[in-house]
Amino acid sequence: MSKTTNKFSPEVRERAVRLVLDNEAQHPSRWQAVMSIAAKIGCMPQTLNDWVKKAEVDSGRRAGIPTDMTERMKALERENRELRQANEILRKASAYFAMAELDRRSK
Repeated sequence: MSKTTNKFSPEVRERAVRLVLDNEAQHPSRWQAVMSIAAKIGCMPQTLNDWVKKAEVDSGRRAGIPTDMTERMKALERENRELRQANEILRKASAYFAMAELDRRSK
């Protein structure tokens, strides 16, 4: 989980990304457009630039792993970790009860 809080709602993010993409032609470079829009919405330019890149990946205009696939992978990794922990607990419990049964039989 991220340790930072999301200061901006998804709607604000989408609008900011849309503004950058729509107004990119009016600036000498994309970075200039990002800096201009970031100043208007009150976020860091690098943050807005990251949002724009992620939106491009999600729309297929840029190479990378889309957000939904990333979230799915994280969920599967979390589930895998939990299952490994459960298996380890069961393995230890099984060994404990096997030893207890051997002790009971030896008495």
